[in-house]
Amino acid sequence: MSLHLSTVILPYRRWNEGGRTAWTRAEQLGFRTAYTYDHLSWRSFRDGPWFGAVPTLTAAAAATERIRLGTLVTSPNFRHPVTLAKELISLDDISGGRVTLGIGAGGSGFDATALGQEPWTPRERADRFAEFVPLLDRLLSEDAVSYEGDFYSAHEARNIPGCVQRPRLPFAVAATGPRGMRLAARYGQAWVTTGDPKLYENGTPEQSIQAMRGQAEKLADTCAEVGRDMTGLDRVLLTGFTPDRTGPLQSLNAFVDFAGRHAELGFTELVIHWPIPDSPFAADEKVFEQIAMEAPTQLR
Repeated sequence: MSLHLSTVILPYRRWNEGGRTAWTRAEQLGFRTAYTYDHLSWRSFRDGPWFGAVPTLTAAAAATERIRLGTLVTSPNFRHPVTLAKELISLDDISGGRVTLGIGAGGSGFDATALGQEPWTPRERADRFAEFVPLLDRLLSEDAVSYEGDFYSAHEARNIPGCVQRPRLPFAVAATGPRGMRLAARYGQAWVTTGDPKLYENGTPEQSIQAMRGQAEKLADTCAEVGRDMTGLDRVLLTGFTPDRTGPLQSLNAFVDFAGRHAELGFTELVIHWPIPDSPFAADEKVFEQIAMEAPTQLR
């Protein structure tokens, strides 16, 4: 498999004050996909501007023609499968079938309590995720769905005419634990990881590589258990959360070296953050654009 390069554009700028420009430039630079976070707010950006993922992606779909668009990642923290499915079908239609849904179990950040609930435990998040993904799969694939679960229900939910992409738009399932891995193996067209979060502060790049090798082996074992052929399952690394941090974006050579080491692990897509000054994702825009334009040819 070849290694694809994508970007993630955080929704912190007004559309007419740089927001639109980033999405159209991402298409011009040749990125495979431009993703955005699906949060109500996020970490150090909490007290600043932050816009909704689905409206942002809808505007991006209207402003672009070829680049794929998606979330990294949507979670059950503040979403319900019935309403999310309707929004995704609409977005897939507006984009002409260019949408990928990155989806994960969610975390304990601001999204977890914004609706007034107590944050769910890791087990509760996993339980909800295990119900959320199969129901969303049905809602995006069937004209009418009724379902009664422990956490989610649907009563004759209609989703006509369905997705432009058939049988539905692709899922990129973020997972490191066994239950999430099973969901990725059963329902995912891609698997997503950010590496091992325990290594971010004090780990080394070598330890990170080893941890992701272990994750990839667990995914392969899980696919074998459920009878899934891994050939068609993309493996996506959302960069910026390994001990390398923004180091790979310091130069073209640094990025090509980083990408090559991860391609050897079987990754098929690397996602780099669009530079944001004075943030954890600060990077030189000229180097970033050079990487976007030149790295893919060196990685073939």
